[in-house]
Amino acid sequence: MVELKDDERIDDLLADETMQIIQSPTAFAFSLDAVLLADFTYVPIKRGKIIDLCTGNGVIPLLLSRRSRASITGVEIQERLYDMAVRNVELNQLNEQLEMIHGNLKDMPARYGNNKFDLVTCNPPYFPTPRKKEQNLNDFLTIARHEIYCSLEDVVRSCSQLVRSGGKVSMVHRPGRMADILTLFRKYRIEPKRLRLVYPKMGREANVLLVEGIRDGNADLKILPPLYAFTDEGEYTDELRKILYGG
Repeated sequence: MVELKDDERIDDLLADETMQIIQSPTAFAFSLDAVLLADFTYVPIKRGKIIDLCTGNGVIPLLLSRRSRASITGVEIQERLYDMAVRNVELNQLNEQLEMIHGNLKDMPARYGNNKFDLVTCNPPYFPTPRKKEQNLNDFLTIARHEIYCSLEDVVRSCSQLVRSGGKVSMVHRPGRMADILTLFRKYRIEPKRLRLVYPKMGREANVLLVEGIRDGNADLKILPPLYAFTDEGEYTDELRKILYGG
């Protein structure tokens, strides 16, 4: 049994009762955004290499391991979250498939050199660095949500350097940064290929952006049908329920 620290708890990983995840209400608990990205992204099924940047407690590598036998690496800059991710790998006995690295995503291209990945996924900080008084009082959340240690351009540049030519980059972000993301993708030779917007419910503005690009790909962007998260009654839509719980 792995050790729990401070206010950590062990939850089932969605409906998969064979997988569990260590979480903390003060340090890190995975969001719907991570689940949506893991469902949206292409994954090599039998072989290949995947790297997940800004991995937090390792939730995306855990979710992707259910769909792929590829080797998966998670990168997390916050030591507390990295430690949770390492224990989550141990908890689920995935040491042979998953590896967690404590480090800055900006340092990963130099670390791996020409050893490129088939897929890079990332759930990066969404917001530009605020003034100190506007930051979260919780440092863990401030670093996870704001561009303290990396800018959006740093993220896209690292993705481009890590992925092989013809490989894919998948990201979840906010719709307000769409123009920035698509511009930076092209600047760093990631051609946007698939884009999907997620809406809280019909009649509301989108609040989540899912985008996937191919390194050195040809121009042909497909806009997928919208995903609605909740019905007017506040229940999960059938599509979101299927993403979360299968069936």
